[in-house]
Amino acid sequence: MFRHRGKTRTLSHNLQIASLLSFIAGIVNVVGFLSVQRLTTNVTGHFAYLMEEFLRFSFWKGLVYFLYILFFLFGAFCASLVTELVSRKSERYMYVAPVIMECLILFTIGYVGADWSVTHPDTIAFSLLFAMGLQNSLVTSISSSNVRTTHLTGLFTDLGIELSQLFIYKSPEQKKILLSSIRLHITIITFFFTGGIVGGFAFDRIGMMVLMISAFLLLLGLIYDGIRFKVIQFHRKRTHR
Repeated sequence: MFRHRGKTRTLSHNLQIASLLSFIAGIVNVVGFLSVQRLTTNVTGHFAYLMEEFLRFSFWKGLVYFLYILFFLFGAFCASLVTELVSRKSERYMYVAPVIMECLILFTIGYVGADWSVTHPDTIAFSLLFAMGLQNSLVTSISSSNVRTTHLTGLFTDLGIELSQLFIYKSPEQKKILLSSIRLHITIITFFFTGGIVGGFAFDRIGMMVLMISAFLLLLGLIYDGIRFKVIQFHRKRTHR
C-alpha cells in the first residue's frame, strides 16, 4: 500500500491507500470546519479570502489566509524532502517519517483541540493544513500522481472527463485502463464523503478526539503494510527453497 512505487505499484495498491487516506482526509475536513470554521484539507477557498482582504486593503487580515496556504505548502515540501532523502538510503522506509509526522499532528490536535479551538483556532488550522499537505504530497509521490486525497475539485473534473471518454474509446485495452481510473476516483470520492459523515457524527459525541482515532487508523495502516510485506517476503523465501 505505502511501500510500492513506480512500475511495481498496482491498482490494488492505489485503491488501498486511497481508501485509507481519503477517509482520514474526510474526517479532518469536517472536524476542522466544525471545530474552528476553517478549511483544513485544501487551499482553494483560502485564495479567494486572501484576494478579498487584499482588495479591501486589509493586508493584516489577509496575512492569516496567506499563512494557511503557506502551511499546506510547507507540509507538502517537508513530505517530499523527507521522502527523497530517506529513499536514497532505503526506499523501503521512505514513507514512514511523513506518516508518523501526520499521526503525531492528528493525535496532538485531537488531544488539545477542545481547549485550543477557542483560544488558538488558527494554530489548529495551521497544524491540520500542514498535515494534509504532508499527506497529499506523500500519496502523490508514491502513486506517481495517480492518487490525491485531500480535495475533490480535480477529482470530479477527472471523473467527468473519463466518463465522457467511455463513449469515445472503443478498444478493450483503452476501456480497461479507463475503468480502472474511474474506479479509483470513485473510491477516493466515496471514502472522503464517508469520512466526512463519520467525522461529523463522531465530532458531536467526542469532539476533537476523533482526530486521535484518525491517527490510530493511519498508524494501523502503516503496521498492516509492514506486516503484509514481511509475510509476502516469508512466502517468497519458502517458495524458492
